[in-house]
Amino acid sequence: MAQAYSAGLTVTKSIVLRKDRILPLKGKVLVKKGDKVKAEDLVAETLLPGKVVPFNMANKLGVQPNLVEQFLKVKAGDEIKAGQLMAETKGFFGMFKTPIKAPIDGEIESISKITGQMLLREPRIPVQVKAFIDGIVVDVLEEEGVVIENKSAYVQGIFGIAGETTGEIKVLAKDGSDIVKASQIDASCKGKLIVTGAMVTLDVIKKCQEVGVNGVISGGIDDADLKKLLGYDIGVAITGHEKIGVTIVVTEGFGEIKMADATFELLKEFEGKKASMHGKTQIRAGVMRPEIIIPIPFEGEELVVEEAKMATLEIGSTIRVIREPNFGMIGKITALPEELTKVESETLVRILEAELNNGEKVIIPRANVEVIEM
Repeated sequence: MAQAYSAGLTVTKSIVLRKDRILPLKGKVLVKKGDKVKAEDLVAETLLPGKVVPFNMANKLGVQPNLVEQFLKVKAGDEIKAGQLMAETKGFFGMFKTPIKAPIDGEIESISKITGQMLLREPRIPVQVKAFIDGIVVDVLEEEGVVIENKSAYVQGIFGIAGETTGEIKVLAKDGSDIVKASQIDASCKGKLIVTGAMVTLDVIKKCQEVGVNGVISGGIDDADLKKLLGYDIGVAITGHEKIGVTIVVTEGFGEIKMADATFELLKEFEGKKASMHGKTQIRAGVMRPEIIIPIPFEGEELVVEEAKMATLEIGSTIRVIREPNFGMIGKITALPEELTKVESETLVRILEAELNNGEKVIIPRANVEVIEM
């Protein structure tokens, strides 16, 4: 039988990761190959060009474009400060001069003798790239960035919002089905990555924003709460750019869904340990999952990164059901019949047989599950 592939989700206590930390355009790399770095360390930096501001110098001076140059006090490439004298008319007998001053801080991009137009550019915008994970620099891409490697406990989420953050893991939920209340969020949670069980509610998120929680890890989230939080429907857009003051990673799906035992127990085991996480999610081509990365110390080991591969459906594979009924349930595949089977929609599909964690034996279309790589 040909191999069957499915969407995969990784939850593991030990994995070797490599992260590319790349600048948006060429700049300066601040570390070298072999350096040990912390998540907060800067590894590369550059300056993005500022916004261009057109300035009609000929019009301001009241002269023909080809005459502008003789009145200028600056030239292309010069840095300028707001209020600085850029040009001045000669006036009459040295009097009644018209001074033209810079409207912004920045630099002069160009001056046209044909149009008399000056292009000013606002100050360059510094961009700094941090390591994001504790690890070792295994490769340096000259003027572009670095590749950082580490050994970690690792959890992929289903969905997330907001960007990269770090902090110690703090488990507030009693178990994966517990739902943390806003009253449980206090000053001790500041700067932490908190685990909230089966769901994170809007009032909990708002309390996290007030207290200064860095990240929230939850089994589920209500899509109506998400819309209220962001002010818009998330749709199928790429997430991770939201500026809400706290990063959220959802491990199971939308609604109240018990956090998988394997995920909850892993986070519980590493409570108090430093972790890195982000909420970047993309469900179209080039799938991107939110991640929780917990560095594991290693000494003298030669780390080998396995090439990414599609998860395969095999007897014994751990799966998560991703459609109703049994949405969010975890189980193991017990059989993979080859023949097509008619389902409720009258469609003929390939199915699998599985035993869920609650002991229930079910028959599920293969398209309705994803493999969890443990």
